Amino acid sequence: MNSLRMKDYAWIIEQMKQRYELRVRRWRSHMSGCAWRVYYHDGRAINWIESPYPKTPISLAIFLHEVGHHAIGFKTYKKRCEEEYHVWVWAIHKMREYNIEPDDRVWRRFQLSMQYAVGKAVRRGCREFPEPLVQFLPAAA
Repeated sequence: MNSLRMKDYAWIIEQMKQRYELRVRRWRSHMSGCAWRVYYHDGRAINWIESPYPKTPISLAIFLHEVGHHAIGFKTYKKRCEEEYHVWVWAIHKMREYNIEPDDRVWRRFQLSMQYAVGKAVRRGCREFPEPLVQFLPAAA
């Protein structure tokens, strides 16, 4: 069996869409994602995401990461980089819950994403970080 063979993660997609009342605006052709919530005057709120369609562990991780923003909540953490960290941890936990072990690409993406998020916070003037984020601080910080 070819290890690069695409998996069928459709059941995970449906489960996440139902559990978090998500709508997928579009499936992206590249490995990036976005999550947001739209509020209406009548009190309705719609949860939206964009991500690659999950076919591999890395695309599944990105999809679950975007779902994680809704699962954890956008206002739960004061710092955006702290939210990113907890959303990545949530996504990796979900993968393991589904017996899908994160591969090297997933771990690398997590590292790079967190280095970027923490570096951006430093560039914007943030000087204090929660303990789990210290490992991602730029060397010059």
